[in-house]
Amino acid sequence: MDSPSAIDDLLAEYSGLEQQLADPELHADPAAARKAGKRFAQLSPIMATYRKLKTAREDLVVAKELAEDDASFAGDVAALETEVSELNLTLTDLLAPRDPHDGDDVVLEVKSGEGGEESALFAADLARMYLRYAERRGWKAEVLDSVISDLGGYKDATISLKSREDGPDGVWARLKFEGGVHRVQRVPVTESQGRIHTSAAGVYVFPESEEAEEVQIDDNDLRIDVFRSSGKGGQGVNTTDSAVRITHLPTGIVVSCQNERSQLQNKARAMQVLAARLQAIAEDEAEAEASAGRRSQVRTVDRSERIRTYNFPENRIADHRIGFKAHNLDAVLGGELDAMLDALAEADRQARLEAE
Repeated sequence: MDSPSAIDDLLAEYSGLEQQLADPELHADPAAARKAGKRFAQLSPIMATYRKLKTAREDLVVAKELAEDDASFAGDVAALETEVSELNLTLTDLLAPRDPHDGDDVVLEVKSGEGGEESALFAADLARMYLRYAERRGWKAEVLDSVISDLGGYKDATISLKSREDGPDGVWARLKFEGGVHRVQRVPVTESQGRIHTSAAGVYVFPESEEAEEVQIDDNDLRIDVFRSSGKGGQGVNTTDSAVRITHLPTGIVVSCQNERSQLQNKARAMQVLAARLQAIAEDEAEAEASAGRRSQVRTVDRSERIRTYNFPENRIADHRIGFKAHNLDAVLGGELDAMLDALAEADRQARLEAE
């Protein structure tokens, strides 16, 4: 970890953020205060580890001096050398390049694929899985828009997931590897012969960051339609045309929102989602142009990749990118995702360290 200039820069930034956050004028601008608070939270574990390492190194110097005169301090020297080594590794890990969006909230979309009603029912299972996981994590979850199939599945669902506190690891840090094609193997409810079918649903995950808020969108590039919010089966749940659908003409991206109380609120929320999607596209294009060696080995730019299989007859879930397998599919669909997400995060961490 011996990179004094990097540490010095972070110490100076951390000290500056402390002063900013103590200044009442900063909090007159909620967006600026939130941005500063998020960065402060990102740096806090680095600073805490650095201070522990500095103290341990100083203690080690003293212990070595004492051991020269008194052999009984040899044990202290060995223990402190181990502590310094471990803290060095921890700090190296914390200083390794990481995804700048890790502290961000996300918009998650689930779309049915080939397979008709069975695919839509599976898409609904996935949406519930993420909502249950959000509940376990204490996140704020909100279904912004949904298109429901005849049997109650989701043809399309857009979900906002927000952490209730700032920190270095937000919703994106946990769910950024979920984007891709999710395959299911089971006997559909529409199957009368009891045969196992394979179908799939797509999951798209976009970070909602300060950068997305700054995306410039030309009003001339938008087609905005309003319609009546609807519930299951198309039954009207609102007597006014408050739902909003925005089509971004240059890219063909369509974003809908019908969860807010007014048309104005729905339009504002839909614009936020559109900005996040456009920002994600811009970053994916930039990443595609960058050296392939710098890309994460887990997260892929190509969201069409089949990433996971959910096998109901065997109660098995398998993530094909890292070879993860477990026979607790029922628990995973109930929101117990941490073991799999931890494995994905560890694979990404190892890839980052190897790249360094």
